[in-house]
Amino acid sequence: MLKMVKKFFDFCNKKNRNKFYKSAALGVLEAIFTAMKIPAAYFAIKAVLDNEINTETILIVIGLMLVSTIGKMVVNRFSTMLQTEAGYDTCALKRIEIGEHLRYLPMGYFNDTSLGHITSVTTNTMEQTGDIATRAIMMVLQGSITTIVVALFVLIFDIRIGLIALVGIGIFLLTNIWTNRSVAKVADEKLSSDRDMVGVILEYIQGIAEIRNYNIIEQNQSRVGKAIERKKKADIKAELAAIPAVGVQNLITKLIGVVIAGVSLWFFFNGTMELVYTITMLLCSFMIFESLDLAGTYTALLRIIGKGVDLANEILDIEQMDIDGEEIKPDNRNIHLEHVSFAYENRKIIDDVTLDIKENTTTAIVGPSGGGKTTITSLIARFWDVQEGEVLLGDRNVKEYSFDSLMKNFSFVFQRVYLFEDTIANNIRFGEPEASMEAVIAAAKKAMCHDFIMSLPDGYDTMIGEGGASLSGGEKQRISIARAIMKDAPIIILDEATANVDPENEALLTKAIEELTKDKTSIMIAHRLKTVRHAEQILVVSEGKITQKGTHEELIAEDGIYKNFVSDRKEAVSWKI
Repeated sequence: MLKMVKKFFDFCNKKNRNKFYKSAALGVLEAIFTAMKIPAAYFAIKAVLDNEINTETILIVIGLMLVSTIGKMVVNRFSTMLQTEAGYDTCALKRIEIGEHLRYLPMGYFNDTSLGHITSVTTNTMEQTGDIATRAIMMVLQGSITTIVVALFVLIFDIRIGLIALVGIGIFLLTNIWTNRSVAKVADEKLSSDRDMVGVILEYIQGIAEIRNYNIIEQNQSRVGKAIERKKKADIKAELAAIPAVGVQNLITKLIGVVIAGVSLWFFFNGTMELVYTITMLLCSFMIFESLDLAGTYTALLRIIGKGVDLANEILDIEQMDIDGEEIKPDNRNIHLEHVSFAYENRKIIDDVTLDIKENTTTAIVGPSGGGKTTITSLIARFWDVQEGEVLLGDRNVKEYSFDSLMKNFSFVFQRVYLFEDTIANNIRFGEPEASMEAVIAAAKKAMCHDFIMSLPDGYDTMIGEGGASLSGGEKQRISIARAIMKDAPIIILDEATANVDPENEALLTKAIEELTKDKTSIMIAHRLKTVRHAEQILVVSEGKITQKGTHEELIAEDGIYKNFVSDRKEAVSWKI
């Protein structure tokens, strides 16, 4: 029990940990106020038995009860607020910390790990941990502290009964170990079912177009249904696993109360305990384990908290790329790859590649699908770290740059554009949040999207659905180009930016790209001849190697992949360049 509480405290930052410590300190004070009912009961019983009821005794009893009740209410209010703030704030900050941590993880992590897992940890798991931690830790800590303080008060009145109470607490802690072990067996399954359900639902929603297209709705609904059913069963199983252990804990506390009552009566009839103490101890037998019962009910949830902490730490413990380089502003933006090799899961994707890209030039990368085109651009931008060789920007190894200073040199336009659920203006100024509205409009005009934005009901203040769902593919692409224009980075990487766009949008998109790449270093992965033929340098990448290099005129004059692509459009169906 205490181990799980400590694990969550260690999970908190210093500020929130201190809030829990303050809450625990206030919990001791609250427990003392609760325990003050014992001397109040003692004085009342003694006055009745001795037939010495007077104003002074009445005032003492009423005073003790008022101090006990009001003091407990006031302290509980502050203690609860501290624990609530600390619990929710911890999980909110951990979401942000995980998000920041993910920024600097190798891209391979996102290939290995499903979106459902990441989403489940940052949403469901953290939400559950925040909710449960706020309640469970409060109840467990307060219940334990109150029981111990009340037991110490009883110890003052009668050491024998006090020792019995302490023994009862010890027995309770032993059964609590059993409770935690019972829940531990199903906690992993519960959290695993949470993760799988989120993953399956996300996959269903993201792939709904393909599901409809291939008329496989029933099969996918069946997968979603099975995931939800597994989640339901796991939740029920977790509850059923905890019920017997919690029931035994509650039975033990009740039996210890019976023992205290029985022993007190036995002491009285043997003449070793006065009647006033006997009656007081009988009252204590009902009161002493009341808080512990509630704590015992919530201890079963501590294991869920512990598992949630483990899942979050599992992500935070993944080694980040070395991002603590220098803040470098290179003298030039020449790019050089020297004998670069890169493998993923023992499969070599880039094999001994050497190339130069001069600043303010356009380089087109073409070749069969899966040949390594996107990987080369990812290595240049250091989304991956090379395993052999080196990547230089401005005559400095990209690993020497701090990650943020390196990213200042790049803007990206991908085939699949992601827009955030926000206004169009805020999506354009995403990389420059302080940019003026005039700058946003200027970027939009260059990206050829000002006109369609102004045709929308709220213009630049129009809210975009999540992922840009309310816009067409070409409109989203042009907004992403406006975003890149706003950033004004010296190197532009375009990954099949004009693919799957209708002719009308393609013309506008081409103009937008021309504005974006003007006086910039441009690296484009493309599959349309008119996109690449005017590039100063064309690289043909196949099976991880650069098999051809030159201008359009040079490559068309020699046998090879590029000439085949140009001369035979049917060949292009089996690969993309």
